[in-house]
Amino acid sequence: MSQHSLTPRQYLILGLVAVSAPLGDSCLSRGMAAMPAITLAHPASLIAAVFTPWIALGIALLIGFFASYLTALSWADLTFVLPATAFGYGIIGLLARFWLHESISLERWAGILFIMLGVGFVAQGPSLTQHPAVETEEAREQEVETR
Repeated sequence: MSQHSLTPRQYLILGLVAVSAPLGDSCLSRGMAAMPAITLAHPASLIAAVFTPWIALGIALLIGFFASYLTALSWADLTFVLPATAFGYGIIGLLARFWLHESISLERWAGILFIMLGVGFVAQGPSLTQHPAVETEEAREQEVETR
């Protein structure tokens, strides 16, 4: 199985996949930390939260994540693209610790490291599965006609 090479633009898309989700999630967390507890019993407070600056920015970043994720899925297998999102665990850990000032246990850091090491193994494979060409009925008929 040959290794599928990526273009610089495809690396950029994968980078956006890896970075936009953790940034969006961090913005949501920061915005929600400033809000009172929200329940589904009070949908007006949920709607109001959407229009606060940090939450709106988080939503915009997550929309960017989904756009880049869909783009990546258009040219690569899910088993290649999804692990790219796992790099976000490391980014989330760093953002949570140094920007949101959360305490992160040694066990969590170890878990993040193991996930990212596993992603390194998965990333060594091809980005797109090569499927053999399926012979159609029409192609067989044309072959018979040429004989």
